[in-house]
Amino acid sequence: MADNEDTDVPESMTIVAWSGDLDKMWPTLILGSTGAAYGMRTTIFFTFWGLFALVRDEVRITGTNAMTKALAGMNRPGISHMKLSKLNMAGAGAWMMNKLATDNKVASPKELIEMCLELDVNLWPCEMTMELMGLRPDQLIEGVGEPVGAATALSEMSKSQINLFI
Repeated sequence: MADNEDTDVPESMTIVAWSGDLDKMWPTLILGSTGAAYGMRTTIFFTFWGLFALVRDEVRITGTNAMTKALAGMNRPGISHMKLSKLNMAGAGAWMMNKLATDNKVASPKELIEMCLELDVNLWPCEMTMELMGLRPDQLIEGVGEPVGAATALSEMSKSQINLFI
């Protein structure tokens, strides 16, 4: 092994979280928190349905008009309300995944968001998605960054050694 083995460690990672499905958000947060714990500057850019993971759990309906409110009603925002992309089975699939995680001492998405915040992961809400979905900054969990646009996310990605789209 080379003496400079740790020089191969990437310095930064950017993840685009576009899905609000439990089975996509879980690995997003695992990779984000692990990268930060490993010493990487880590950024997660939450866009489209992925942004709903940053909405506070107690916020039931978001939106500014009937259409955006209906979208939130059909797809409840909040980290504790995510569904599985496959085999959701009216919520039973998500319940089973959460039960398996608890039984196997795997951190929940809510715990992983808290870890990300403690590890200074940049959690960036997409400004355009917030406008599109009628989300307000006061509906988001405490500790997330200011809303940013795609240009800011792309700029961060251009500096990152690892870029993931989950």
